[in-house]
Amino acid sequence: MALLEVRDLSVVFQRKGEQPFAAVDGVSFDVEPGQTVGLVGESGCGKSVTSLAIMGLLPKRGAKVSGSAKFEDTELLTLSDKQMRDRRGRDIAMVFQDPLSSLNPVIEIGLQVTEVLERHRGMSRKQARVEATDLLEKVGIPDPRRRLDEYPHQLSGGMRQRALIAIALACRPRLLIADEPTTALDVTIQAQILALLAELVRDTETALIMITHDLGVVAGLCDEVNVLYAGRVVERAGRHDLFRVPRHPYTHGLLASIPRLDAAKGERLSPIRGSVADNIPWTSGCAFAPRCPNATNTCVEVTPVMETDTTVTGERLLRCHNPVAPANQEVPA
Repeated sequence: MALLEVRDLSVVFQRKGEQPFAAVDGVSFDVEPGQTVGLVGESGCGKSVTSLAIMGLLPKRGAKVSGSAKFEDTELLTLSDKQMRDRRGRDIAMVFQDPLSSLNPVIEIGLQVTEVLERHRGMSRKQARVEATDLLEKVGIPDPRRRLDEYPHQLSGGMRQRALIAIALACRPRLLIADEPTTALDVTIQAQILALLAELVRDTETALIMITHDLGVVAGLCDEVNVLYAGRVVERAGRHDLFRVPRHPYTHGLLASIPRLDAAKGERLSPIRGSVADNIPWTSGCAFAPRCPNATNTCVEVTPVMETDTTVTGERLLRCHNPVAPANQEVPA
């Protein structure tokens, strides 16, 4: 049974005097205990807004959230602010993209970790400090007792990200949402953070939603991948199936634009033309059509629906009128 069930989640932003903008448009997916589900796509495709809607962190004014997000049969979107505060940190936790702006710059790291333990686990200040020391040590921060009394600016980028993970893990949540947790970190620290998250899922059966635009992260961590474009899921498949045979032209383009170590000298990359702003409304056709090399007249006239793709092995859902033929794949597994 799924731990989290998201159905037809939509987020529409509205500013006075401007047209409404659908940042998330009917997104659906499930997350099971111990499973890592990836939300992948370019900046602006709706990944982070999806997570903020699930966590109840979107502003009340100017943002209309509809659909369903059930956590263990509890509808998160209808909970009061107080009920949601009780859920956050205890059952559902989030690792934000920028640790320097997510951590309070004028409060010691130790207090930011212990307040979660006191609030949700009822610990005394002394007990919470001992537990906080263990948490910092568990996430790989050296000399954790000294770090408890330091401020965020005194820690490196990697240690700040680890501190954020420690705060997220403090109450042993059953669902962890990681929003671009390796952004702005060097490659070595990225690998350490990803290994830490993988160990967490393996050892505690915590469900993980990994939000990223880095397909390398997806390849090493996710069990199931949801590729988003313009607020909708355009392809869903298991990690190995998706990388072996990407069917949607957008997925194929993302993989083809990655530099490869085995590429011939002087070989040019194959970027996706245009930008994420070059789209048409989903109500008119396929939003990716203006950038798609496979686009036909049907693509700009008929909205594609999410259907099961039976032309390849494995379970796969696809939203495309003219997908890339399996025999013409250029991106090896």
